[in-house]
Amino acid sequence: MRSRKARSGSAIPWSTCRGSRTYLALLAPALVAALACGEMAESPTAPASENAPALAASAALAFRQVSAGDNHTCGLTTDDRAYCWGLNEHGQLGDGSKLSRSRPTPVARGLFFTQISAGYRHTCGVTLDGQAYCWGLDDNGQLGINSLTDRVRPVLVQGGRRWAFVEAGGFHTCGITTDDKAFCWGDNSRGALGNNGGVDRLVPVQVAGTRRYRRVSAGAHFSCAVSLADKAFCWGENLWGQLGNGDRDDEDAPHSEYQTPTAVAGGLSFRQISAGSFHTCGRTLGGQAYCWGFNLRGSLGDGSLDLHLTPQAVSGGLSYKQLVVGTSGTCGVTTAGRAYCWGYNFAGALGNGTTGDRMVPTAVAGGFLFSNVSMGGNHTCGVTTGGPALCWGLNTSGQLGLGTITGPELCPPNPPGIACSREPEGVVAPG
Repeated sequence: MRSRKARSGSAIPWSTCRGSRTYLALLAPALVAALACGEMAESPTAPASENAPALAASAALAFRQVSAGDNHTCGLTTDDRAYCWGLNEHGQLGDGSKLSRSRPTPVARGLFFTQISAGYRHTCGVTLDGQAYCWGLDDNGQLGINSLTDRVRPVLVQGGRRWAFVEAGGFHTCGITTDDKAFCWGDNSRGALGNNGGVDRLVPVQVAGTRRYRRVSAGAHFSCAVSLADKAFCWGENLWGQLGNGDRDDEDAPHSEYQTPTAVAGGLSFRQISAGSFHTCGRTLGGQAYCWGFNLRGSLGDGSLDLHLTPQAVSGGLSYKQLVVGTSGTCGVTTAGRAYCWGYNFAGALGNGTTGDRMVPTAVAGGFLFSNVSMGGNHTCGVTTGGPALCWGLNTSGQLGLGTITGPELCPPNPPGIACSREPEGVVAPG
């Protein structure tokens, strides 16, 4: 099990301690203090909106999808163009530089996308013609380009397949092809690729078995998917019970994880599943929310702090059309278009106007109607039904897209505080 150091100035990454006992020592008050816990442009990494490309747009962009990574965010506009903002130390914004941005900046190459996904330090998307492209950090082959070289512009994923969906995780990526097959690539040290092997893969490798899938989700060191028969399966690290099969890894047996798909217990039929760092949530055919795994700060939403090895119903009885899992929290959009979040509320990532944790779903402030939301490291973004994007939570890298890294307000714990927003703020126009 390899360790990774948290980079100074970054939120707690999805990969923290890579499933080791050490992570337990970080959870209590030090969790807050742990905030620090061939195509490479040589540019500074400090966010600087003044150096963003000048665009003709004079108003905020109209988005149809947003995706929050660890410390960066990407979105697709209603005309299928990709924009990213926030931390860019590995080129994860895809604008051809390594300069961080506090305003949306267009992804290079002028591609048109149907879907985009921001991971820990890399980003991937699917174009209108079914091609998958990735960019950013590539130290484990998570870009799928048969390389270990970071890329600052989109690069075509190898294999010649047509893709319906891709999701960038911690240090690996997974996707579903147009013929309903699941593939993963990148870090495989904990079995997250699902191919019954512990070797990293630099190009997509098919998940073991002949099962067909409708959607896959790449977490920190594990992955989950929903089959065409609406059954949930997970594979990879299971130290916290995040696979939902009633078992968990032995801390003293580092290779005890499940390296091929294993059924989530309970026999529930799922329409969607979302894998995070230490927990997983799924939405049933009827819109009910269930979560399982490590219940950090109430991230399972059942009103307790108890770890659950099998799916546990989220409190509140709400009906959801989308669920998303972040590093240590969960958000969802109800069938009525209201956003609710629960779990760890560091820097206001739950968007309810406070920084207090919530163990049950709590409405996002402002009364907005959302079409979709996305939760990242310690920030969350969403698209309102009218198209404008809103973000809230940590803003130290410009990941909220507000044109600043010093506000709009300051949150505890450190005097005088850290840049954040406890409530949704509108993503500004490119500038």
